[in-house]
This record gives sequence, C-alpha cells and structure tokens, in this order.
Amino acid sequence: MRTFSLLKGQPVFDTKKGTKIGEIHDLCISSNGKVNGLLVKKGVFFKQSYFLDIQKVASFGWDGVMIENAEELEKLKESPEYTLTHQHSLDGMMMLTKSGESLGMLKDVYFQEEVGTIVGYEITDGFFSEITEGKQVVQSGKPLAIGKDAIIVDVDHT
Repeated sequence: MRTFSLLKGQPVFDTKKGTKIGEIHDLCISSNGKVNGLLVKKGVFFKQSYFLDIQKVASFGWDGVMIENAEELEKLKESPEYTLTHQHSLDGMMMLTKSGESLGMLKDVYFQEEVGTIVGYEITDGFFSEITEGKQVVQSGKPLAIGKDAIIVDVDHT
C-alpha cells in the first residue's frame, strides 16, 4: 500500500528490454473509487499520455514500475472518468461522510497497488491546519460516491 504522491514521477520499465518507457503521471479512478489504471507520460519533447491497466503491471517497486512489454501501454483515446490531479481531477474536492459531516479536501489517496483498491484518503483543511495539526488520513473500505460537488465516503474510523 502506498500513496499516489510516492508513485508520481516514478519511471516505468520494460522488463524484457530493460528500457525506460515513461513516467507515472496520474491515476485513473472509476466513479466507484477504484484505481483502474495509471497515466504514463512518454516522449522526449512532445510528451503524450498513455493508459496502463493496473492489472498489466508486473510489479510496483520503490524505484520503478515494471511491465512485461511496452505494448501494454495504450494510447489515451478518451479521457479517464476521474484522475487525481489532471482532467476530471479529484484533488482539492470536498469530502463528506454519508452522515453529512465535512472531512476536508482530498489531497492524496492510499491504495493497494496490485488490485487498485483505495483504502484511505489524505485530507486537508488548508495549509495552516497541516502545519498545526499535521496530515489527516481517513480510512474507508466501502466504495465512495463521486459527484460534481463532493466525494461521499463511508468512514471506518478517522
């Protein structure tokens, strides 16, 4: 389990050729709150985004993401349902419990790399509260609802 902020910028390697293919750029998240893939930036001058199905990742190392073959990257034809930091971004979105309690704004997600299940959300009430109170993590094993205005979660404990 790790956060997206630790994964962002990591190189993606082809294990058959031993070549660097690109770098992790963002997460592709479905409306039920599951990470279904990674966005990989590839190219030298004109970087293009590619989709990598999370099931096609051979391993998630601390220094790189390994895939069997570079052809497992698919050219991004349509924008993902949601991402963490780019199009249809969830970053900074208001998070509420099902009972209507405001938790703060989404800053990062904790997920199980092998299966793509999001198990926790790092939230913030702003820069100054982070300095005084530190980071807050909300754990939720239940699927969430992502709407236009907020993310609704079933909270296990805070």
